[in-house]
Amino acid sequence: MYAIMATGGKQYSVKKGDVVNVELLNANVDDVVKFDVLFVNDDGKVLTGAEVENACVEAKVLGNGKGKKVIVYKYKSKKNSRRKHGHRQPFTAVEILDICL
Repeated sequence: MYAIMATGGKQYSVKKGDVVNVELLNANVDDVVKFDVLFVNDDGKVLTGAEVENACVEAKVLGNGKGKKVIVYKYKSKKNSRRKHGHRQPFTAVEILDICL
């Protein structure tokens, strides 16, 4: 069984036991959070739309962190104009406990 959940403007395909890095959540370590479900595939039985209104994905927060550094370098040729900027996107690691139907 797997589900497609939505959080932080992104969608993730998850199944029980997966560890997923999602956008930063306002939750403490070992908290249990619930996510909305868009789609469930239960051994060939597909549930979408109104069939998954009450469905949810329960996950345990493992911790917070930062992703790899992304370098943004801008320059204009022949103008001696250069700008280097780095960014590390924060994330929350969660472990999928259960897919509730």
